Amino acid sequence: MRRRFFVEQFSGDGAVIEGETAHHLGRVLRAQPGQLYELSDGQQVRLGRIEKVARDRVEFALIEKLPAHHPAVDVTLLLSIVKFDAFEWALEKATELGVSTIVPLAAGRSEKALLAAAKNRSARWNKILLEASQQSRRVRVPILEPLILPEQAFGAHKDGLRVMLSERGDAPPMREVLEGAHSAKAVLAIGPEGGWTDSEFEAARTAGFREASLGRLILRTETAVMAALASINYALEG
Repeated sequence: MRRRFFVEQFSGDGAVIEGETAHHLGRVLRAQPGQLYELSDGQQVRLGRIEKVARDRVEFALIEKLPAHHPAVDVTLLLSIVKFDAFEWALEKATELGVSTIVPLAAGRSEKALLAAAKNRSARWNKILLEASQQSRRVRVPILEPLILPEQAFGAHKDGLRVMLSERGDAPPMREVLEGAHSAKAVLAIGPEGGWTDSEFEAARTAGFREASLGRLILRTETAVMAALASINYALEG
């Protein structure tokens, strides 16, 4: 299976990859003229043949268009900051599961030291999203938005299916919330390790979010991300 890479744009019958990705192609993968790779500009996918390999630049000739699969559901993930190893693992898996946008949340019970450090992690996180998109052969890399407060994020989403994972005992099961749902857009909110605060629950309810439980077992944040996104995809993509 041919590997896929992203380019800034297609220019006529050619495309160029520069910088770190080009260095990886040339120095790590030992790319040579004549080799074929799949290229995406975020909208369409083309088959590209390498014409020239330089130190930090690889030039392609575009041969043909390839089928481009776009997710049937536009999913936004509102993900509270947790320990970075778990958060970054969640970013990778959310990308593989097709999310379109990821919004990091400075939740009330997120660790303050992590929130302070998160402001300097966007470059690393975008790299994770890029690499996961290439690996899973996506057409577009998810958008990573700036860190904001949960109340701001809830208020910014007014339409589509809106789900807030909840640890409260009276929260309905996810299957009940998703039963009969028909929407081309979904927003999923996942809290920090300490859970949502009362004010965050109220802000989500006011914004039209429905609480949902993934069951009685306590899941780590990254596990909850996979379980919830898989459930939403199953319910809505059909």
